Amino acid sequence: MSAEDRVAAMTFASIYPMYVQKVERKGHTVEELHTVIGWLTGYDDAGIADAVADGRTFAQLFEQAPAMNPNASLITGVICGYRVEDIADPLHQKVRWLDKLVDEVARGKKMTSILRG
Repeated sequence: MSAEDRVAAMTFASIYPMYVQKVERKGHTVEELHTVIGWLTGYDDAGIADAVADGRTFAQLFEQAPAMNPNASLITGVICGYRVEDIADPLHQKVRWLDKLVDEVARGKKMTSILRG
């Protein structure tokens, strides 16, 4: 199974608690986490809860996203050893965009900067 296939098959519910732990460990909130998830995908709190509860995969999470942010392509930099703007696989890139946003929240970057404002 390729890395792209593994990413597509991973459930959002399996990673979401790690996102929560990461931001809370660094003194940030689930509300901030939900702000960046919502900015990227268009999901509100209820939509995020549904995505966790129904066990949707990352592929389904992004396919069913209410409104992917047109400014997502402004997310750049390195996460997990990958330069996000250079990732060719669209799904893998979206997952790494999300990882990058969560990382920026955890590092305490200003929300206006994280949301590419």
